[in-house]
Amino acid sequence: MKTQICPNCNSDKNIKSGIVGNRQRYKCKECQYFFSVNKIGKKIDDYYVNKSLQLYLEGLSYREIERILGISHVSIMNWVKKYNIKRPYNSNYHPTYKILNGIELGEYFTNTSNIKGAGVVVTELGDKFMLIKWERFKD
Repeated sequence: MKTQICPNCNSDKNIKSGIVGNRQRYKCKECQYFFSVNKIGKKIDDYYVNKSLQLYLEGLSYREIERILGISHVSIMNWVKKYNIKRPYNSNYHPTYKILNGIELGEYFTNTSNIKGAGVVVTELGDKFMLIKWERFKD
């Protein structure tokens, strides 16, 4: 039998204390706190959290990240608030992005005119690669 941990004081000393809403209720012997069995809910993998925050810092909008990763833009906004992420402000550069497979990525880099006068970051995105490129705005 799995021992429940008190969410208030992290103690494993607890007793059963009834059933509420078809879920077992417990009482902690240390701090007298009542709690129920933890729900098994949906949790987005940390890989996607990190990737979405990286893309946000690269200058992509919430909706663009949503289209690329398939994660709700509201979740991304909540992570930005939760981790207090501040995007650096620089209006001289404009990011563009492309999704490429390995062969296309190699062909892209063989043509030097694609990367001349720009900064480029390549990040893995499942079985493909995302190329983010900053170009100066044309005056």
